[in-house]
Amino acid sequence: MRKKNVDSIVAGEILAKTLYTQDGRVLLTAGAELRGNFIGRIKLNGISEIFIEDDISEGIVVIDTICEETRQEAKQLIRNLIEGYTFSETLNVGNIREIVYKIIEELLSNEDILLSLSEIRSVDDYTFEHSVHVCILSLITGIDLGFDMVRLRDLGVGALLHDIGKLKVPQEILKKPSQLTVEEFEEIKKHTIYGYEILKDNKQINIASAYIAFGHHERFDGSGYPLQLKGENIHLCARIVAIADVFDALSSNRVYRRKLHINEVVEYITSLSAQHFDKHIVESFVKHVIVYGVGTGVILNTLEKGIVVRLNKALPTRPVIRVIFDKAGKKLTQYYEIDLSTKVNVSIIDYYDFDEYIY
Repeated sequence: MRKKNVDSIVAGEILAKTLYTQDGRVLLTAGAELRGNFIGRIKLNGISEIFIEDDISEGIVVIDTICEETRQEAKQLIRNLIEGYTFSETLNVGNIREIVYKIIEELLSNEDILLSLSEIRSVDDYTFEHSVHVCILSLITGIDLGFDMVRLRDLGVGALLHDIGKLKVPQEILKKPSQLTVEEFEEIKKHTIYGYEILKDNKQINIASAYIAFGHHERFDGSGYPLQLKGENIHLCARIVAIADVFDALSSNRVYRRKLHINEVVEYITSLSAQHFDKHIVESFVKHVIVYGVGTGVILNTLEKGIVVRLNKALPTRPVIRVIFDKAGKKLTQYYEIDLSTKVNVSIIDYYDFDEYIY
């Protein structure tokens, strides 16, 4: 299987991963043949990418960091929590700790935790998916830093609810398609304070989780908000979530911009370590990020083009590649595979979009 932009779908292609609607219902099941009406339904649900099965990706299996069912459950919990608060002004977080424990258990069951958030994402459902991804990213980092279960729970709950204060920001500001005024941006910045106020008095939530909502936009050099805190004056969990928040935002498609490649996001975050971010936490974070995930199209320094078949856990930046095009750009009649962990003179130099050239 491999990921493909919906605008490049060709009728008759086979869906490789089940698609879900924004409320968690099955939209299309894996194995469905993509006909015109199906393609239309995918686009109507705001889905910009899907996984397909084809000859160049035959036998390739993309395994996510946590299972799809858990991710969907977490997303729906956040949706229900936010929608319930909107109507009642009371935050019921009873199930949040349970889903956080479930995510922690799945992460701890992986002998080598490598970040592979390759699931399908909807541009229209960004708020809920972003919260879940920030939670997963933060927990992976907390595990690497040696957090115990109680601290992981507080980190996960705070990460899942880090943007809860946006409920008190006017929707016309949050969803404004044009540039914000100075006054509007100042109102946006208040979501950190609003979030802290919502969480700090909730008896089901530890104060550490509230500090995450308050401090996830503080920056290590004091350039953040709301209090321009510096260094270790920023709560440790908030420093973790700050990195996860930026990473997921930059690696996600938005209405107003396309996502960056993972290597670009890693370079950006790394370049800002010890300025915006805690350098020690950045080091823990990035060593679990897969720059070239399974199913990704790549260009080699030999100018051959291929697709990532599987990772080498000891050397995740040097995966096994299935070569599809020769150095002259001609599609091979018979593909072959190269294990970059054993070919020191061959390396990946860029990403490659097969759909611009195959059809």
